[in-house]
Amino acid sequence: MKEFILSEAKTENAVLVGLITPQQNEHQVKEYLDELAFLAETAGAKAVKRFTQRLDYPNRTTFVGKGKLQEIGEYVGEHDAGLVIFDDELSAKQIRNIEKALGVRILDRTNLILDIFAKRAQTAHAKTQVELAQYQYMLPRLTGLWTHLERQRGGIGMRGPGETQIETDRRIILDRIAKLKKDLAEIDRQMSSQRKNRGKMVRVALVGYTNVGKSTLMNLLCKTEVFAENKLFATLDTTVRKLIVGNLPFLLSDTVGFIRKLPTELIESFKSTLDEVRDADLLLHVVDISHPAFEEQIEVVNRTLAEIDKTPKPVIIVFNKIDTFTFTPKDEDDLTPRTRENISLNELKSTWMNKLPDHCIFISAKNKTNIDELRSLMYKRVREIHVTRFPYNDFLYQNYDSGDDVQ
Repeated sequence: MKEFILSEAKTENAVLVGLITPQQNEHQVKEYLDELAFLAETAGAKAVKRFTQRLDYPNRTTFVGKGKLQEIGEYVGEHDAGLVIFDDELSAKQIRNIEKALGVRILDRTNLILDIFAKRAQTAHAKTQVELAQYQYMLPRLTGLWTHLERQRGGIGMRGPGETQIETDRRIILDRIAKLKKDLAEIDRQMSSQRKNRGKMVRVALVGYTNVGKSTLMNLLCKTEVFAENKLFATLDTTVRKLIVGNLPFLLSDTVGFIRKLPTELIESFKSTLDEVRDADLLLHVVDISHPAFEEQIEVVNRTLAEIDKTPKPVIIVFNKIDTFTFTPKDEDDLTPRTRENISLNELKSTWMNKLPDHCIFISAKNKTNIDELRSLMYKRVREIHVTRFPYNDFLYQNYDSGDDVQ
């Protein structure tokens, strides 16, 4: 799948493009492009310029207007930018027209995320899942890959070599998709058997937006070494560890992070990985409270969880990274509306969070702040589930001290 992989030999200069529409305002688009720049960096590209345009809806042929496309083309030609990345998914027609106008490679947000997943995949399981998602993304866009053959459009006697090549490739890709789905079905059966073999132990899953510190928290709680990095999608494969708090054993799993506009191809192909979320008895929803848009990230995760599993589950919201939380107090004579950047952590705690005393906690996994309190809260919630399955063990779990050792 070389079509999706960005060059690793050197950092590429990339131009980012986003639209301001009735569905997303200027402030949101800025945040989305910030995230897109982080995605580009994770993939090995450097965002050197951003372009935005205000439209009611994307142009069906070029996504942006012709004048804006010309402006982007002039910048690309003058500044040696070999890549233009759009913050929304593009059709095959849009990709073909934009590439023809700009003369450089075009990626959309979905393609970029797939590229990152391809680079991050380490195990055969993850690689198979990513390859399936890539082929599913490529299939409806095949017509944009053969313009160099000057494919002639339909009609009797007008079937050019490009169209034949497209049909051949479509058959090859469909066969490959069928093979990958068969392989993943077998992996699903194996992983399902593994989950059944864990018995009736309580299962806790770490979920959350990408790069909020789930793997760092997993390492801290389990005293293990799960790969953690300040880049998006550091974790693709689910890691499951047995954790004992006091004398209460349960299973803790670290799952792939979510993101806004997560490609549906990935949700489908990562079904077996996301089954850890479906089978969990308790979710630890980790949130980066230092992020300006953390409440929107919470909504994204909740929507994705609803797609994965319709059954409500008990949740503990873990507000992480309180060590990097910052705010700027407003001057008394400043009459403009307050924003998230003007609100202190204590003020935030007195908002809707104040209604969740037994369901949320504020920590710093990096500085190990309030970790004992988190263990105590986890113990309480896990014990509630455990004793419903093993009521005869209830007397064993009466006197837990959060200072006890965790194995």
